Amino acid sequence: MKVIAAVDIMGGSVVRLVKGDAANKTVYSSDPVETAKKWEAAGADMLHVVDLDAAFSNGNNAELAAKIAATVKIPVEIAGGIRTPEKAEEMLSKAARVVLGTMAYSEPEAVRKLAKKNPGRIVVSIDQVDGKVMVKGWKESTGTKVADAISQFSAMGVDEFLLTNIDRDGTLQGPDVRTLAEAASSARIIASGGIASVEDIVKVRSAGCSSVILGKAMYDGKLSIEKVKALA
Repeated sequence: MKVIAAVDIMGGSVVRLVKGDAANKTVYSSDPVETAKKWEAAGADMLHVVDLDAAFSNGNNAELAAKIAATVKIPVEIAGGIRTPEKAEEMLSKAARVVLGTMAYSEPEAVRKLAKKNPGRIVVSIDQVDGKVMVKGWKESTGTKVADAISQFSAMGVDEFLLTNIDRDGTLQGPDVRTLAEAASSARIIASGGIASVEDIVKVRSAGCSSVILGKAMYDGKLSIEKVKALA
């Protein structure tokens, strides 16, 4: 299981939100590039760089995300506000992978083309509340069930999914193991949301997830990349 460190950027700073709420944020650093280098040095397998301003349609941090990808030697996947095929291609020219959310559900054919052109480099995010996929900065429900989304995009050539339980994200209340296990039975799943302890890492690994994203617990010092790597 790969260990992925999250670097969420808002207003040029590294932040963590609670349940995706921009009004409920903690700022951890004013230097995202140095933060990325720190997690690389700690042994992260990959960085998950999220442009929160772009996700909330409030400007973007695309230059910072690209700078991180150019600075570190480990792979970087970029997420947040990538809502056109052109933007996806631009980010793919900077980073190893892109994570598509809103666009995937509004323009699935574009995802099919991108996945065919860039095998293994397109990840579809499944941000869910009560088993239904949310989009547009986690504000709108698509009405699509998690299993249906996985089935739809797997058929299009997408081979990995980022599954987040929004109600647990940034809360340190533990992962949604049942949903993760169900999803991991049919696809490669990156687990995200609520992870707070070594026990949670064991649960995610046992659920069959291909990767785990470390966020708030890592920033708050509750989990170290080194310790998680030993378990993963």
